[in-house]
Amino acid sequence: MTDRTEHDDGRRIFDETPENEQGLDDELVGELGDGGQDLADGLPEPLTIDVSLPAPVHSMPEDESAVAIDEVAVNPGEVAITATTLSVPLLAQPADAIEAGEPESVYTRRGQMRGDVANGPEPAAMLTAERLLGGSRKAGVRPEGRWPSLVHAATFGRLNLGDSADVRYRKEIDARIHKEFEGGTRFVPVLTRKGGVGKTTVTTLLGMALADVREDRIIAIDANPDRGTLSERVNKQTRSTVRDVVTKAASVSSFSDFTHLVSRDETRLDVLASDTDPLLSEAFDEDDYNVVADLCARFYSIALTDCGTGIVHSVMRATLQRADSVVIVSGGSVDEARLASETLTWLEANGYGDLVRNAVVALNTATPGTNLVNLDEIEAHFRSRVREIVRIPYDPQLAAGSVVSYKDLKPLTKSAARELAALVVDGLPHVRAD
Repeated sequence: MTDRTEHDDGRRIFDETPENEQGLDDELVGELGDGGQDLADGLPEPLTIDVSLPAPVHSMPEDESAVAIDEVAVNPGEVAITATTLSVPLLAQPADAIEAGEPESVYTRRGQMRGDVANGPEPAAMLTAERLLGGSRKAGVRPEGRWPSLVHAATFGRLNLGDSADVRYRKEIDARIHKEFEGGTRFVPVLTRKGGVGKTTVTTLLGMALADVREDRIIAIDANPDRGTLSERVNKQTRSTVRDVVTKAASVSSFSDFTHLVSRDETRLDVLASDTDPLLSEAFDEDDYNVVADLCARFYSIALTDCGTGIVHSVMRATLQRADSVVIVSGGSVDEARLASETLTWLEANGYGDLVRNAVVALNTATPGTNLVNLDEIEAHFRSRVREIVRIPYDPQLAAGSVVSYKDLKPLTKSAARELAALVVDGLPHVRAD
C-alpha cells in the first residue's frame, strides 16, 4: 500500500522509499496506460544518502552518574519499608478522578491561590489565618506613635512605618514583666537597714507595676513589726491584718475567702496590712510569717514583702529563706547609701551571697540631701555588688505619703516603676523545683 499525503491544491506526495517503489510504478501505469509504462521506465533510480551523526557532545561524568536518579516510575499509592514489616498507605486519588484521566497531585496553599481544586480531602494545616482572614487582620494593625500613625492615616493604610521607638520600648518592658513562671510563688522582699528612705513607697510602686501588666495575682505583705504603713498607700477595703490571716488560716479554703482579708488596688494589687497595735506587731514572729506565706503561696504568683528595719528580727530570717530575689532601697544621702551597702554586707556574711549578686537597688532620689551628692558615684558603688540599679524620681503624689493612684503618676515615675518591675522579674527563676 502506498503512503501519500494530499495537499489542498490536489497534489499528492508519495513516500519514495524502496518499499514503495513498485507501488509507485504500478500506479503511474494504471493512470497513464502504456505511456505510463514508458514514463515509469524512464524514472531514475531512488537516491539514497547516508548521514553519519556526530559523536555525543556530552558524556555524564562518573560523579554525576553516581548520584543520578534512575527513571523508574514510583507508585504513589503505597510506601513499603523494606527494613521492617511496616507498610504505610498513602491517600489515594478518588476513583472517578483517575478514570477521568486527571493527574494525581498534592493540594498546596500555592495551588489554592492559583485557583486549583483539591482532588482529595484538605489537611487541617490548610486552614491558616492568612487564608481565612485574608487581608483584614493586616489592615487592622495600626502603628503606635505620633509620626507612624500620621503617615499610616495619610496614606490610607498603605504605608506602615511600624511602632515608634518609645512604643517598642514600652512593649519590650511589658513582655519582660509578663514573664511566665512554673512551680510555685516567687517571693521578693524589699528591705534596708535605714528607715525613711521610701521602702514602703518602692514596694507599692513595684507591686502596682507588676499587677498592672501581669494577668496573674500579685500580693504585697506588710511584715514590718514596727507598725507598717503599706496598707495606707491603697484604698482600704478591710480592717483585717496579718494577725487575722494567722488566726483564720485554717478556715480559708478558697481565694474568695482570702480576698476578704486584703485590700485591692485599681491595678489589681492585693495588700495585706500589718498590725496597727505595736504590741501585736512585736508578737508577729517567724512562725506567723510562715503561716501567712504558705497561705499566699496557694493563691498568688508573686509575693512582695515590705520588711522592717530590724534585719535581725526572726521575721527577716523567714523572709530571706523564701526569697528568690531582693530589692534593696537606698536614699540619696551619704548615710543612707552607706547603710544600704552595709545591708548587702550583712546578707553576704550570713550566707545570702546569691541574693546579693541577684539584687536590684532602688535609689530613691526624693530623699533630702539627694541634690548634694553625686548619684553617679553611688550607682558606681552598687553596680560593683548587685545586678542592677534603678533611680526612683521625685513625685508629688509619692511625697504626700497617702493613697497612690498609679494612673496619675508622672510618666517618668511610672517608667521607673515599670523598669524596676522588669528587672526584678528578669532575676526570678522561670522554673522552680518546689
